[in-house]
Amino acid sequence: MSDALKHECGIAHIRLLKPLEYYKEKYGSAFYGVNKMYLMMEKQHNRGQDGAGFASIKLDTKPGERYISRVRSVAQQPIQDIFAQINERINKELTEHPEYNTDVSAQKKNIPYIGEVLLGHVRYGTFGKNSVESVHPFLRQNNWQHRNLIMAGNFNMTNVKELFGNLIELGQHPKEYTDTITIMEKIGHFLDDAVSKIYKDLKKEGYNKNECSPLIAERLNVAKILKRAAKNWDGGYAMAGLLGHGDSFVLRDPAGIRPTYYYKDDEVVVVASERPVIQTVFNVPFDKVKELEPGHAIITKKSGSTAIKKILEPLERKACSFERIYFSRGSDAEIYKERKELGRLLMPKVLEAIENDTRNTVFSFIPNTAETSFFGMIDTVEEHLNYKKTQAILKGQRALSAKKVEEILSERPRIEKIAIKDVKLRTFITEDSSRDDLVAHVYDVTYGVIKPTDNLVIIDDSIVRGTTLKMSIIKMMDRLKPKKIIVVSSAPQIRYPDCYGIDMANLESLVAFRAALALLKDNNHYHIVDDVYKKCLTQVNLKDKKVVNFVKEIYNNFTDEQISEKIAELLSDSEVNADVKIIFQPVANLHKACPNNLGDWYFTGNYPTPGGNRVVNKAFINFYEGNKERAY
Repeated sequence: MSDALKHECGIAHIRLLKPLEYYKEKYGSAFYGVNKMYLMMEKQHNRGQDGAGFASIKLDTKPGERYISRVRSVAQQPIQDIFAQINERINKELTEHPEYNTDVSAQKKNIPYIGEVLLGHVRYGTFGKNSVESVHPFLRQNNWQHRNLIMAGNFNMTNVKELFGNLIELGQHPKEYTDTITIMEKIGHFLDDAVSKIYKDLKKEGYNKNECSPLIAERLNVAKILKRAAKNWDGGYAMAGLLGHGDSFVLRDPAGIRPTYYYKDDEVVVVASERPVIQTVFNVPFDKVKELEPGHAIITKKSGSTAIKKILEPLERKACSFERIYFSRGSDAEIYKERKELGRLLMPKVLEAIENDTRNTVFSFIPNTAETSFFGMIDTVEEHLNYKKTQAILKGQRALSAKKVEEILSERPRIEKIAIKDVKLRTFITEDSSRDDLVAHVYDVTYGVIKPTDNLVIIDDSIVRGTTLKMSIIKMMDRLKPKKIIVVSSAPQIRYPDCYGIDMANLESLVAFRAALALLKDNNHYHIVDDVYKKCLTQVNLKDKKVVNFVKEIYNNFTDEQISEKIAELLSDSEVNADVKIIFQPVANLHKACPNNLGDWYFTGNYPTPGGNRVVNKAFINFYEGNKERAY
């Protein structure tokens, strides 16, 4: 994607169902779980490179023995850093105590990180906070084993203020005003309550204090705790948690906004944010990896029994379509097909823009994730050319010479790698105040393949802010001197902020919003902006369910094509000599390509939870008042 767009986050959970000795005997190492966790996190580094964390729990330890280990990092390569720390500690212990090498029970007792219950997390520092304290997993400690809670998630809550207030009403004093702490403390409250009630019941039944602990583990109803805790959550989430005695869970939001996949056999239970991660790391086929249903949790008890439980009533499924367009790994079999289809569906508009002149058109893509959509686009170009060739041959009938037939058949799509991304330069750019000159050089171009009579068609995943397009890509492409530059977005116009995990928190940064404002000015309709502001103000104190997305009125007077034309105008300036056109995917085509992931609120403003309308309402008020704070 040409625009830097951050996303939070990726989770990985492994529960080993056999004793560690089993993995030592079968796979040659008691560190089997740790090694698999490293692979799962590395395979999800696309979901977060600002921080990473790992936690493990050892089952059935004796009092006084350490059973929880955690390590987190915000190093430049955080995944490698945390596992380097883990390996260093393991190797140190094995070097100092060579007798541990063949003694798995001694390894488990004396070496940290080697456990049966494992949780990993990768993140982007979406809110600008990237200290190690902000990195998951978070730990809620207690001297009662059952009350220890480790949590990590891929989520964002829209109603943190309300949830925070609920904790205050319960008499708590949270140490931070963040959704992660708020969610963990809410679950922790009901966990404490459940443990206390079970303990009292057991005492009444005549059990002594020492006998209670294993019975609490058996009787603890994780699903009930989650139902009580999650009752008022509003957001998109895949929430993973480990309890100190060994129970674990992963809960998915009721609209299915954030992705969650799982796999289970007689050796492991595995959960991750992406299907191919599990397929690759555990070498299992596509159909063995299941998607966790919205509103459900996969819960594994200390005993190893696993169940899928409905925690919240599922809403209309609105799985994030950006996962399919960009965020998730393109190696997923379904996602690969969907991205190709997104490219295919754009071609009628592209052919119209180049007036069917494929002979004088070069096709390319913005590296690297737009490549799959590009393949789909080229498939359609080839189909178009095959039709043209067939018609030319049929029309010529017997009068065509062999040379002429050969000439007709030789025409192929002109495919070139035009844009070359300088990855190191991209990671260097951090401050908005110093971006302009640096952004202009994020991409290099390939010289010598474009003629002045050529159209240049280049496909991108999406166009969010348009900064890199304006400052770098279009200007660099124009140096090649094509007659026309056509930028194609496999996603529709991004018109509204996200509030469920993608870093699109305000309106004014979105180029589609800026284009609509410019059109309102051009047509002397800017009073609509004032009207929408007044309507938004009247909703500030309404309950979320009553809030309406009046920001849609900003776009109502214009067609998609008019906004696209204005975006093209905003992203090119007097220095650009080529005619610039921008083509976006229609929303209807997005749904056609990704029929099971219909979450499209960033394009349509149709938010899947009530909190979304409140967020867009607040985002517009912030824009109007010049307030730079986040809308959630």
